[in-house]
Amino acid sequence: MASSPEAASTPTSHTSQNDCEIALNGTDAMQFSLKQIEIPAHCTQATIHLSHTGKLPKTAMGHNVVITSQAHLRGVLSDGLQAGKEHEFVKPNDERVLAHSKLLGGGESDSITFDTALLKTEPYVFVCSFPGHSGPMRGTIVIQ
Repeated sequence: MASSPEAASTPTSHTSQNDCEIALNGTDAMQFSLKQIEIPAHCTQATIHLSHTGKLPKTAMGHNVVITSQAHLRGVLSDGLQAGKEHEFVKPNDERVLAHSKLLGGGESDSITFDTALLKTEPYVFVCSFPGHSGPMRGTIVIQ
């Protein structure tokens, strides 16, 4: 896979007018715009605004964002794959998933809001559960 300008730089944090809201982009190059999301300790809830900035349809290059603990990541991804495209690669009612967005195609966006209390108890990650994307499209969530 060739490197593209949009995948060349992946910041480790975010900037937002509201510091409890995070802008996250997914590209046709199978990259998230962030590798780490930093949430200030005063935030009791956080919102991730996911945008698929590419052009490919979700059947070919779908992106979502799934939040789970590092300990449960492998199981969540495995069960998501079994759940299939009809469940957007997230097992329905999976208690290991703190929050997840819809599966998006190019030009689409979605937002998820979640409580941050659990993020303070153990390491959490964000990942795209579309088949084949979880390797390059993942990052950590840190409470600052």
